[in-house]
Amino acid sequence: MSRNMPLLARYAEGLFWMARYMERVENIARLVDVTQTFESPGHEAESWYALIRINADETFFSEARMQPDPEAVKHFYLLNRDNATSVPASIEAARTNARALRPLISTEMWMHLNVFHRDLMTIGEEDLQGDRLSRLCARIKEGVQTHTGITDGTFFRDQGWFFYQLGRLIERADQTTRLLDIRYHLLVPASSEERRVTELTQWGGVLRAAAGYHAFRRVAPVAFSAEDVVGFLLTDTAFPRSVLLCVEQLDWHLTQLRSRYGLRGTVPALERIEEVRSALLGQPVSRLIAGGLHEFLDAVQRDLNLLAQDIGTAFFRDWRPLAKPAPGSAPPDGTVAAARSPDLDPATSSVQTQVSARVG
Repeated sequence: MSRNMPLLARYAEGLFWMARYMERVENIARLVDVTQTFESPGHEAESWYALIRINADETFFSEARMQPDPEAVKHFYLLNRDNATSVPASIEAARTNARALRPLISTEMWMHLNVFHRDLMTIGEEDLQGDRLSRLCARIKEGVQTHTGITDGTFFRDQGWFFYQLGRLIERADQTTRLLDIRYHLLVPASSEERRVTELTQWGGVLRAAAGYHAFRRVAPVAFSAEDVVGFLLTDTAFPRSVLLCVEQLDWHLTQLRSRYGLRGTVPALERIEEVRSALLGQPVSRLIAGGLHEFLDAVQRDLNLLAQDIGTAFFRDWRPLAKPAPGSAPPDGTVAAARSPDLDPATSSVQTQVSARVG
C-alpha cells in the first residue's frame, strides 16, 4: 500500500491555518483569564489594554471607536466577529478550513470542531461578567485542548500532519514572544516592596498566561528574577510553549517533510529556523535584557513571520506582503496583526498544486 500519496497545496495550507486559528483561540482565552485574575487595582484599563498591544490591534480597536476599558476589550476579543483576532472570528475561520479538509481530517476532529464552534457562537454579554468570564475561558481552553487530543489520537501521520504541526508551532512561538514583550514593559518595579509584589503576582500572571507557572516552579530558584522568567519562556527545552522548543520542533517537522517526501522547498525555512535558534542561544539572557528585550523580541517576531512566509511561498502561494494574488486565489480574510503574515482562507482558493510535486 502506497503511503506517498500527493497532497494538494490548498489542503496543506488549510491544515496549516486551521492549526494556527485553534492555537489562537486558546491563547486569547488564556490572556483574558489571566488579565482578569491579575489586573492591578486602579490600573485595570492599562492591564486590559495590554491585550490590544500584544496582538498589535491598536489601529483596528481605535477605528472601531471603542474605549480602552475592560468591558470594551473583553467584547473586542470574545464577541466581536469583525475582529480577526477574536475568539469567534478565529473559530469560524478554523471551521471553514476544516470543512474544506473533510477528505483528510478524521470524523472525530470534524464532529468536535462543529460542536465547539456552535458552543462559542452562543457566547453572550452575560458570559463576560464576574466569575462567568473565568468559567468561559476555562471552557474555551478545554475545548481547544480536546481538539488537540483528538487530533493527536486520530489524525493520519502523513504530509498533512506535518503542515498542521508547523502552523500550530509558529502561532505558539509568536504568541509567547508577544506576551513576554508587552508584559515585560509593565513589570518595572521601583522599590524592593514593589519587586516582591511583582514577582508574586505580575510575573506569576505572565507564566500562567503561558501555561507555565507550575513547570517554572519545578526548575526555578525560590527567589526567582525577571531574568529567570525570560530565560524560561525563551530558551527552556522542556517547556512546550518556550520559543526555543517550538523552533526545535519546527526544524524536526520540516526535516521530515524533506527527508520523507523530498520537499526541497524546505531549505529557506530551515535556514530561517537556524537564524532564530542562533539568536536565542547567541547570548546570555542577562545581556539580552540589558541590550533591549523589546528590540530582540520584535526581531524574533519578524523572523517567525518570515518563516511562515517561507513555508507559504514554497508550498502554498506567493506570500510576499506586496505580491499580487494569483488569478483565482483567495483574498485575505483579515490581517490578524500588523506585524503578522496575512491570513488567507485556503478553503475558497482555487490553488490545486500538489505539495509533493513542489520540490524546486
